[in-house]
Amino acid sequence: MASEITYAEVKFKNESPAPVVKGPPETKKPEQHPQKYPLWLPWLISLLLLLVCIALIVVLLVVPFCHSSDQPSALQQQFSEWECGSAVPQGTDRGWMCCPKGWRRFQGSCYFLSTDTMNCAESARNCTGMGSQLVVITSKAEQEFLIEQGTQRSKRDLFYIGLFEAVANQWQWVDKTPYNVTAAYWREGEPSPDHTENCTVMYLPEGTHNNWNDVRPTTTHHRICEAAAVTV
Repeated sequence: MASEITYAEVKFKNESPAPVVKGPPETKKPEQHPQKYPLWLPWLISLLLLLVCIALIVVLLVVPFCHSSDQPSALQQQFSEWECGSAVPQGTDRGWMCCPKGWRRFQGSCYFLSTDTMNCAESARNCTGMGSQLVVITSKAEQEFLIEQGTQRSKRDLFYIGLFEAVANQWQWVDKTPYNVTAAYWREGEPSPDHTENCTVMYLPEGTHNNWNDVRPTTTHHRICEAAAVTV
C-alpha cells in the first residue's frame, strides 16, 4: 500500500523590518593649516607707528611752547617765528628762552630796535600792537646792552624809550615801574626845564652811558620795544 503524503499550508504574516538606528553624521575634522594674516595688516601697523611718531613730535616740540604759560602772551599771539637760546638759570623746569625772530634777547627780556621812525605816541602804540611796550630800563647792564645794540646799527641815533613826564617834574615809566632818579641816565643838563619836552629818547652818539634826552612828543625817532621772553 502506498504511503499517503500529507500537505500542510503554512502562511507567514508580513512583519515590518526592524528599524535601522542611524547615528549623527560623522563630522570631518578640518585640516590643520598654518595661520595666515591679512595682507593689509602690515600697512595698518605702519600707519599706527607713523601716527605715534607724529604725536611724540607734537608733545615734545609744540605742546611745551603752547603751554609755556597758562594763557599765551600778547607777544606769542603776534609772531610765528622764534629764536631760542638755552639761558634759563639752573634749577628751573624749563631750559629755553625765546624771542621773536629779529628781536634781541637780554636776560629775561626781548628787545626790538626799529628801523623806521614815528612820533612819541605812535611809537608807544606800535610797541603795544606787537604785544610789547616801549623799553623800561632798570639796570646799568640793561642800559649798556641797549647802547651796544643801537651802535651796531648805522644811521640810527635816537630811540624812544618808555619814560614820560606825566606832570611837571614827575617822570614815570610806561609800566608804572617806580622812577629812580639815582638809576637814571640823563645827559648833562637833562631833563630840560621845558615841560613841553615830556618824552625821552636815548641819544647814542653821546658815547657815554648817560645819554637820555627829553624831547617833544611830535618829533619822530626810532623806538625800542621790550617784552618778556617766552620760556619753554
